[in-house]
Amino acid sequence: HDGMNLVAKEFVASRHDQQGVLILSVFTGAARELRDALLVNPYDIEQTAEAIRSALEMRAEDRQTRMEHMRKIVREQNVYRWAANLIGRLSEVRLDQAEPSVFAKSLGV
Repeated sequence: HDGMNLVAKEFVASRHDQQGVLILSVFTGAARELRDALLVNPYDIEQTAEAIRSALEMRAEDRQTRMEHMRKIVREQNVYRWAANLIGRLSEVRLDQAEPSVFAKSLGV
């Protein structure tokens, strides 16, 4: 598992012609957001080959629609939104919600 696989998002962000097709492993973090990619299990050779065939034969209108959807997601789900969500969630945490860790106990917290 490679985390968010930002290279996939960079591919989407850089395709100004709206004609690219993204084939993405289901094991990447980016697969959760980039649902218009052709998602494959990379260990399934036939599925991967079928995705390549589908990408090569896909109608231009379908490529454009998929790329537009993914570009919208990349624009909206950016690092600023991620940071705001993280800080928001962290601000909801109270120190008394969980049992103190061994480290915290050793500090007298």
